[in-house]
Amino acid sequence: MRYEVDFLVIGSGIAGLSFALKVAPYGKVCVLTKGDASEGSTRYAQGGIAAVMYDSDSFDKHIHDTLVAGDGICNREVVEMTIRQAPDRIRELVQYGVGFDLDGKGDRFDLHREGGHSEFRILHHKDNTGEEIERGLLEAARRHPNIEIKERQFSIDLITQHHLGQRVTKHTPGIECYGVYALDCDTNRIDTYLAKVTLLATGGMGNVYSTTTTPVISTGDGVAMVHRARGVLSDLEFMQFHPTSLYNPAEKPAFLITEAMRGAGAVLKDRNGNEFMQKYDKRLSLAPRDIVARAIDNEMKLSGRDYLYLDARPIGKQHLIEGFPTIYAKCLSIGIDITRDMIPIRPAAHYQCGGIKVGLNGESSIRHLYAAGECSCTGLHGGNRLASNSLLEAVVYAHNAAMAAIEDVKGLGFNTAVPDWNAEGMVLNEEMILITQTKRELQEIMWNYVGIVRSDLRLQRAFDRLNLIFRETEDLYNRSVLTEPLSELRNLIACAYLIIKMARARRQNVGLHYSLDLLEK
Repeated sequence: MRYEVDFLVIGSGIAGLSFALKVAPYGKVCVLTKGDASEGSTRYAQGGIAAVMYDSDSFDKHIHDTLVAGDGICNREVVEMTIRQAPDRIRELVQYGVGFDLDGKGDRFDLHREGGHSEFRILHHKDNTGEEIERGLLEAARRHPNIEIKERQFSIDLITQHHLGQRVTKHTPGIECYGVYALDCDTNRIDTYLAKVTLLATGGMGNVYSTTTTPVISTGDGVAMVHRARGVLSDLEFMQFHPTSLYNPAEKPAFLITEAMRGAGAVLKDRNGNEFMQKYDKRLSLAPRDIVARAIDNEMKLSGRDYLYLDARPIGKQHLIEGFPTIYAKCLSIGIDITRDMIPIRPAAHYQCGGIKVGLNGESSIRHLYAAGECSCTGLHGGNRLASNSLLEAVVYAHNAAMAAIEDVKGLGFNTAVPDWNAEGMVLNEEMILITQTKRELQEIMWNYVGIVRSDLRLQRAFDRLNLIFRETEDLYNRSVLTEPLSELRNLIACAYLIIKMARARRQNVGLHYSLDLLEK
């Protein structure tokens, strides 16, 4: 089937829904999401959203903390713009119905502090902030008459001049986006969505690694689509590993233990119950995530253990139960009482700092295509994301992109010359083992060779093995009816290739990119 919409949004997290709500008064909006609308990385964000709300803090302090965490390679203009917009964006979220926790008097936000922050500036809703933001925005979007949310619609490819028979390369000037081809996962039909403006808010690519805190749907779909459309991508070597995921090998995704716990007084310890962060950074357990993750990784390798501990007992029983109810209940469900026991933890792939290169208004290198949220690369994070800046970046860039798209859409029409998807000659491949085993193999390669600590040899070995996987999968793709698992596998392979390529090109240790063969920046 063919559909025509003014604004097409791919993804239903904080970025996609914020954008949809702001453009809805100016045209028909369609939000496509490959799972349930509430499923995605936003709802898994425990800690909160960083913003300067009171005089006890300052924009300059938040800007400084962000630049330091980014290891000196953030775009300062982007950092200043994002942080100065934060209070307005927070007030809009509250207007949409999002409830942040208030202090004891009920007239000020209750603020947490996290690693890398010099002040208490993290707005939160207990320890499930993302879930509360998702709830508020989704309810607002569903109430709006101009917004249609279509679930279980897997976006396969951006439609560009390539689909009109023109040869498109990364050097082709004026590449344009006319919409997307999307797989209806219930009918296995591939539909054509024509749009005047398209926003990618597809989230991250955490599932390129075997251990990740991200939901199973985080397979780098937006980045892979832009890669195939010959758009500009940047900084994908900077993959952030969250230092503290719950060590529970049977569970995927890994359960996140929020950084706010360390902000409240939890301390990292080795298997003997001794603190160790003093060997790595004067900020101890509140050092930025890249430093803490490498420290834990090193301690695990020195001891030969698969996990270390986070001791949350100093926080106090009442604060743990009331302030971190989700974590308390989760740990209790596997026999760990965090008011008495230390929490077994290990790092896990968590957040990509790079992605689709965008300008200040979220515009990509492809005309009429915008990107916001984790799939984008704005320059805010530099080499390493400061905790709780991700939700802030998403809502700020959704706003900027919406303001630009409202102007962009004026005078645009639909490119009706776009053909429908051609699946002639394809056969349904019934050997799912080929896809599941290849995906598992890919994830292990990336975890072992392109993880927290890298080397030239490891990157070369990963690249060689990935090349074989790529050829096998493309052969399968070229003769098979397209399915969601096959499309996700192709996207993960593309993302893995981009991470390795950019890691090999980065010849200094900076931020999240750390190689044994390179010198410090």
